Amino acid sequence: MQALEYKSFLRFQVGKILDDLCGNQLQPLLIKTLLDRAEGALLINGEGIDHVSQAEEMVKLATAVAHLIGRSNFDAMSGQYYARFVVKNVDNSDSYLRQPHRVMELHNDGTYVEEQTDYVLMMKIDEQNMQGGNSLLLHLDDWEHLDEFFRDPLARRPMRWAAPPSKNVSKDVFHPVFDVDSLGRPVMRYIDQFVQPKDFEEGTWLSRLSDALETSKNILSIPVPVGKFLLINNLFWLHGRDRFTPHPDLRRELMRQRGYFAYSTNHYQTHQ
Repeated sequence: MQALEYKSFLRFQVGKILDDLCGNQLQPLLIKTLLDRAEGALLINGEGIDHVSQAEEMVKLATAVAHLIGRSNFDAMSGQYYARFVVKNVDNSDSYLRQPHRVMELHNDGTYVEEQTDYVLMMKIDEQNMQGGNSLLLHLDDWEHLDEFFRDPLARRPMRWAAPPSKNVSKDVFHPVFDVDSLGRPVMRYIDQFVQPKDFEEGTWLSRLSDALETSKNILSIPVPVGKFLLINNLFWLHGRDRFTPHPDLRRELMRQRGYFAYSTNHYQTHQ
């Protein structure tokens, strides 16, 4: 594991090893699925890897898959290309990431960093005394209010995005909530916790947008067992998490990676 952390080229090599084991059919399947606007999401299961004692093997598997499609960005919260974090019954952190008894609202990742964030990978490493907490997903094209908000003048106004101290990111970034890809289709960079509206107009518009997302009838609720992971196109899938049932010994450990596609030009076309 340490070698993967220190030598970034090995992350691609483990991807090659995995693809070779799959008859060189895995990489094209991943790329085709994730770049397809009609799909763009996978739930992946590594058979026989389903216990927290195999956590390093889980990270290696997820690393191999991610580096068949691109490269995972540096995660300032952890100081590595991946982050592992634990959700418990009591939380005093400064964001909703670890808070168990409330819904973590739909959002995109990478809203407060300058790096391109095309994909998000979320893996379940451990789960104890857990009920609820399913992953929530919404495809942008399935959102009933997309046209209304995408066509609003505020959709393309650059807004300020700032992260709390736990994210270890001190520099604010500026970008609009909506952009388009190279084909002119809507893509989104949004999270309610970190956008900093400058005035009444922006604040009330963002509040309406948040309500419209959370009340969508097309939100999917996906259980993710230990050892499995979701891999989604962050440009047109929003993700969140449902609330947990309280339990004094509740524990869930997750691992995330997020990065850019190496096989696509359909990135953000800001201000187009």
